[in-house]
Amino acid sequence: MFASLPESRLMNRVVATHNSPRTWFLTSSLTPLAIRLIRQLLTHGDYVVACLPPHEIEHDDRSAEFRELVNECKSNRKDREGWKDRIRSIRCDGRVMGQCSAAVAEAKHVFGRIDILLCCTSEAIVGTVEELSTTPATQNLVRDQFETIFFSQVNFIKASLPTFRAQHTGHIMILTSVGGHIGTPGMPIYTAATWALEGFCDSLAYEVAPFNIKVTIVQPHKEIQSLTNKIIFSPPLPHYDSENNPAPSIRDMLTNALNQNPETAVEPSETEIIQRYPKLHPSALDRLVGETVYALTAIGGHENPPARHIVGFEGAEAVKEKLKTVTEELEDFVEASIAVDIFESELKSEAAQGKLKAEGKPEGTAGPSSSAST
Repeated sequence: MFASLPESRLMNRVVATHNSPRTWFLTSSLTPLAIRLIRQLLTHGDYVVACLPPHEIEHDDRSAEFRELVNECKSNRKDREGWKDRIRSIRCDGRVMGQCSAAVAEAKHVFGRIDILLCCTSEAIVGTVEELSTTPATQNLVRDQFETIFFSQVNFIKASLPTFRAQHTGHIMILTSVGGHIGTPGMPIYTAATWALEGFCDSLAYEVAPFNIKVTIVQPHKEIQSLTNKIIFSPPLPHYDSENNPAPSIRDMLTNALNQNPETAVEPSETEIIQRYPKLHPSALDRLVGETVYALTAIGGHENPPARHIVGFEGAEAVKEKLKTVTEELEDFVEASIAVDIFESELKSEAAQGKLKAEGKPEGTAGPSSSAST
């Protein structure tokens, strides 16, 4: 969309540090979060490659705020000077590997390098396991969810790896949610796709570490991604109504949020799949995504970034509680775990003693243990 930089400026650029200008590559740039992040990056002096999913850029309401940003970049405002030379928007469908490779090649041609790949594409499919199994249309939603959250981001990562390896530096950031730690009733496929992407990146981090490529998973609260991206509701089944099921209803929570704006209000349907882009007030959006935008700018390009970063107090506390539960269950069933060990070991002994301490029993009373005869 904007002219490329002169070749002389490309050649004079040095490897970016955390405080010097960096080149960011955003896999989806039409979300309220992405637009606010881009403004921060351009203000800082960074370069931005903004990928625009075709199905979203053609949606007038969805793309309106990005078009305002484009006009800002082209304006004569003193505080926007140079912005149009430091942003490149590229129409790209992440579900198509060829388009991802072409976008990465264009980014490298225009700005000379990529320092940070931010995988930030998301959408939320709302429906229980059973609700997503009722018709061919709802079954297709499962595949669509994985195409959007998992496969599209994997395509961008694969396309960028040769560039990062050649540079011997790079930072891959994955914007997911605390749903990567905690399952959500009513969003099982969203959770499954998120866990798949995070598991992929956990393995990837070990593979690319020798090339000085860092991988960071950033996990804001689920509402950050849900209320800034498309929400798709499958037809509900009466068995899972909040009146009949004690589990918290994410369907009700998101419907109530959408119904705050008459333009996005949802009329329940027992047969139709309903799609909405939430439309929150700009000030509400600023508050909603502010912490996440700050975290991304603080961590992106850091020399020693965290493998995982949970944004916000509530999300951190929820994850701590989940990990506490996992630890307690491990302790409760440690005997079942060590009972199948073939050989006696110090580790087995320590596990047994840890169980005794947890129960308040004196050491040395673990009872008989079996070992393989030789």
